[in-house]
Amino acid sequence: MTALIRPARPTDAGATGEILHTRLEEASPGQGLYSGAQAIAFCGQMIGRDWVRVAEHDGAVQGFLAREQGYIHALYLAPGACGAGIGRRLIEDARRTRDQLRLRVLSANTGARRFYTRLGFAETDRGDGRDNDENLPDIGYEWRREAT
Repeated sequence: MTALIRPARPTDAGATGEILHTRLEEASPGQGLYSGAQAIAFCGQMIGRDWVRVAEHDGAVQGFLAREQGYIHALYLAPGACGAGIGRRLIEDARRTRDQLRLRVLSANTGARRFYTRLGFAETDRGDGRDNDENLPDIGYEWRREAT
């Protein structure tokens, strides 16, 4: 799947919020971290801060990455978009302007942990969940551009 990576527009809040809500529900069934409306509002705030880049295919948002400077707040893909290289392309896009990227992943999210490790991110620390919205153990990761 070939996707166009572009800056998010305010009108993308609905699609990105739906992706976020769907993925959070899959990751934490029954926890109800955010309602659909809250996820859309949250994505709208990130878009308003110019943090979000989306991957679009055939006019539909297939994924998004929200980044503030070198910190990745969110990377989520639409159901069916995993394995198509979209996540990798969003990370590559973020790397174009940064020498270092940091993020946190829930410890239980083994798929994401493998994904970031494959892309050269290294574990930096572990948390007990006190500092995240989910109150679940997490792991910090960092990528640094190699000196040339």
